[in-house]
Amino acid sequence: MHSVRDNDARLDYGPTVILEHHAPSGPFWTLYGHLQRTSVENLTAGDPVEAGQTIARIGPYPENGDWPPHLHFQIITDLMGFEGEFPGVALPRDRGVWASFSPDPNLILNLPLETTYVEPMGVSERRAQALSPNLNLSYEAPIHVVRGEGSYLFDVLGRRYLDCVNNIAHVGHEHPHVVGAGQRQMGILNTNSRYLHGAVVEYAERLSELLPPPLSVCLFVNSGSEANELALRMARIYTGGIGVTVLEGGYHGNTQGLIDVSHYKFTGSGGDGSPPWVRAALVPDEFRGRYRRDEPARATLYAADVGEAFEQLDAQGYPPAAFLSESLLSCAGQIEPPQGYLTAAYEHARAAGAVCIADEVQVGLGRVGSHMWGFETQGSVPDIVTLGKPMGNGHPIGAVVTTLEIATAFDNGMEFFSSFGGNPVSAAIALAVLDVLEGEKLQAHALTVGTALKTALEALMQSHTCIGDIRGRGLFLGVEFVRSGETLEPAPEIAHYVVEHLKRRGILLSSDGPDHNVIKIKPPMSFSDTDAERLATEFDQVLAHDFIRSASPAQPKD
Repeated sequence: MHSVRDNDARLDYGPTVILEHHAPSGPFWTLYGHLQRTSVENLTAGDPVEAGQTIARIGPYPENGDWPPHLHFQIITDLMGFEGEFPGVALPRDRGVWASFSPDPNLILNLPLETTYVEPMGVSERRAQALSPNLNLSYEAPIHVVRGEGSYLFDVLGRRYLDCVNNIAHVGHEHPHVVGAGQRQMGILNTNSRYLHGAVVEYAERLSELLPPPLSVCLFVNSGSEANELALRMARIYTGGIGVTVLEGGYHGNTQGLIDVSHYKFTGSGGDGSPPWVRAALVPDEFRGRYRRDEPARATLYAADVGEAFEQLDAQGYPPAAFLSESLLSCAGQIEPPQGYLTAAYEHARAAGAVCIADEVQVGLGRVGSHMWGFETQGSVPDIVTLGKPMGNGHPIGAVVTTLEIATAFDNGMEFFSSFGGNPVSAAIALAVLDVLEGEKLQAHALTVGTALKTALEALMQSHTCIGDIRGRGLFLGVEFVRSGETLEPAPEIAHYVVEHLKRRGILLSSDGPDHNVIKIKPPMSFSDTDAERLATEFDQVLAHDFIRSASPAQPKD
């Protein structure tokens, strides 16, 4: 008998016995908790215990520590200085270390019941067999996610992760108002938009009210990709042109037509370059682009490249049709253009005869905080706006909003129809998202929390010189890592390290940009002040790791 103790705090072990066993391989210990108090009263440390001897009985509530009656049985190979008790649980991420000195009793005793929860095996292997191999997973050790709530995701073992990158769940994972709206409508009716239904009309009206004139006519589809495809089709019918100017690093969707206009894709791995009717203008990156923050005319100079791109297209027989760009660029590295850029770029595009399409899939609906739409931060108004996944909080829905003039030209005799675009369930869900945005004042919330987070991250630049730039606004932020602040040499290995180690700490992020050295921060809009403080603190701690210091020679050593 190694020890006998009554751990009588509520939800503790209650009466507990630890036995010491002697085996040829060395000693080990077994712990028995939540016992009956009277059954252990006569036991004393040092007493011998014979094989088969009854040592105690399972205790009743509440003397067993206020638990439903059960036995806590544990095998221990190292007491680690504990007396009378031993930690009974561990975080799932510590499973390997934990199992090294507290092995699964069932492996030894062949008990008839499962004594531990084992994560389901084979999902990864089945996925590899059933899904295309170019459907990538995040993180070196992928997460098996089973539930979401607010700004958090939960895996199959119950581990909770702060989601700092999932802008699809715009107002928070599984928001009850949004979920309830979808459930109610799904139980009543779901059909296509060839029938009259009030929900899609109401949503079009409310969405139009959020946009500046003359953007007032809506067409509904199922995704941001479909919205951008439709916008390009409308632009070509309206202008009679075909040429499209986009921006370096831009991404607009997964269809072939959008791969053709997504510089991020057609210049990347597996890409074949752009078709002749597409030109990519300079990305307006004032940190590492051609024109930096010390160039007063950088907005004008970057915008002039849009005009030059259209001149090249026109000269080669591709009359201009559209200038397609995100208002703030995501895949290009969370780039916020210099003030005045979009207004000047739109002027060049319109002068060439093109219409201006603002891809607001990633940045719209209040995410930037200061404004409802990203293009409003530049004081500009596009001719067409495209929306996608966040408008349905993850439910498949997309939209194109344009002017009456363009919509009238598009009505050229060929009907536009989307089987599921604007269906009653999607409309009900999208309306609920607008309810939450307004009712919980999430745009103002994004401004407050995002500004505080950006300030905290900027403060880290003083002690972590591997941070080259902090940019963006609201809850659309980017952290760019460099090996040297003088050369601005990209440090993708640092971005990768930070992402992986923050994931181990329960924080989910991702890297992006042409050099894969920018961490993007685009959490659900439910992201709180406390969440922001935690993210900044964990960032600070991981950036102090030796690996980061060795990867960034200029990093302070103290």
